[in-house]
Formats: sequence, structure tokens, C-alpha cells
Amino acid sequence: MPEIVLTVARFGFLILLWIFVFTVVGVIRRDLFAGGRPSRLVAAPRTAGLSSPAAGQPVKTKKGRAAHQLVVTAGQLAGTRITLGEAQITIGRAEDSTLVITDDYASAKHARLVPRAGQWFIEDLGSTNGTYLDRTKVTGPMPVPLGVPIRIGRTALELRP
Repeated sequence: MPEIVLTVARFGFLILLWIFVFTVVGVIRRDLFAGGRPSRLVAAPRTAGLSSPAAGQPVKTKKGRAAHQLVVTAGQLAGTRITLGEAQITIGRAEDSTLVITDDYASAKHARLVPRAGQWFIEDLGSTNGTYLDRTKVTGPMPVPLGVPIRIGRTALELRP
């Protein structure tokens, strides 16, 4: 009887090991080849699905304090500045991103910044390791205040006037 239990435990462990291996390979494959095909979220219109953080309440912005630059404050691209306009900013490892970061914890299509009514919103594009606004994980479109860090792996970004 103990030999049967030991054999069943070995096969169970082997099955769990293979499930883990296939899961890891699937995540790596999805992350590596995500830049080759357009994502459903990237193809959506720029303002689709964006809403204020509080139900129905507009975001308060100080007049004259609009963001005009995106500044990389930490990571390999520290000091990089991007002048903001009306177009969305895509962030990730993919070559067609507006800001291409080589951070190991960044996905090919990691996040995007979208302008809406004088305010910028950060949106995670289904990344593996997540996008953080200060210490809060981005789960949907979130307004980005000036000077608050956006963290993608070891890279930190801020909106500046």
C-alpha cells in the first residue's frame, strides 16, 4: 500500500510540474510576441472607456498647471523628456511604442497615457507585472496628477508642467 501512495504522489508531482512549465512558457511566449500583433486595447479609440475616478464627478485641475512634459525620473532612460501634445503616449518594449523602455519588468505593450479634457489618464494594457500610479496598482483608466510617479518595473515617469 505505501508503494502505491508513493507512486501516485510522484505522478501527481510530475503533472503539477508540467502544468507549471506550460504556464511559464505561455506567459513568456505571450509577452515576447505581443509586439507583433495589434492588441484589442491599443486598437480602441483614444477616449473609449475613460471615466472620472469618482462616479460622475469631474477631475479637478488647477488652471495654468497642465502637464506639458513626460519626464523619466528613474531607470535606464532617466532624464528623458517627451513633450506632450494631443496624441496618446504608448509605453513598453515594443519598437512602435512612443516611449520604448528596456526594463526587464515591462511588457511589449505595457501602458498608455491618454489626454482627455485637459487631464492625462494612465491605463495598463494587460501587462504581466502591472503599472503603478504612486503606490496604487492601475486597474483601469486613472487620472495622473502632476509630479506623481508612474512606475513600470524599475522605470519611473512623471508628468511635469
